[in-house]
Amino acid sequence: MRRMTLGKRARILPVLLTAPLLCAMAPGDMSVAAFLMRADSLARLGPLALATPQGNQLKGEVIAAGKRYKARIDADRRAGRKTTSCPPESGTLTPEQWLGHLRSYPAPVRKRVSIHTAFDALMKKRYPCPA
Repeated sequence: MRRMTLGKRARILPVLLTAPLLCAMAPGDMSVAAFLMRADSLARLGPLALATPQGNQLKGEVIAAGKRYKARIDADRRAGRKTTSCPPESGTLTPEQWLGHLRSYPAPVRKRVSIHTAFDALMKKRYPCPA
């Protein structure tokens, strides 16, 4: 069995240390910066991007954020509280609209904004409640 050199250990250590953090994140908790970085790396694949594991992960992030948003809006409505936005029961969101919204965040802020927070902000912008 070959021994790992110190240089190889030094390169592997950061990966091993961040793996538990990545696994512990709930869907929708990914940052806008991380999402855009991954989406941009998949863009070269075109429509085939969604067939990749990374494409599925990004799709899962958006779906989880949408479900979390809908659950909160529904709970607010049932409790008689004012909602932060007033979306229709069903709607569509194209990838271009979603990515355009994410890219509207200034680069220094993107690391601090989660996908579910960005989804909420987009819904407030797209579906404001009547005054």
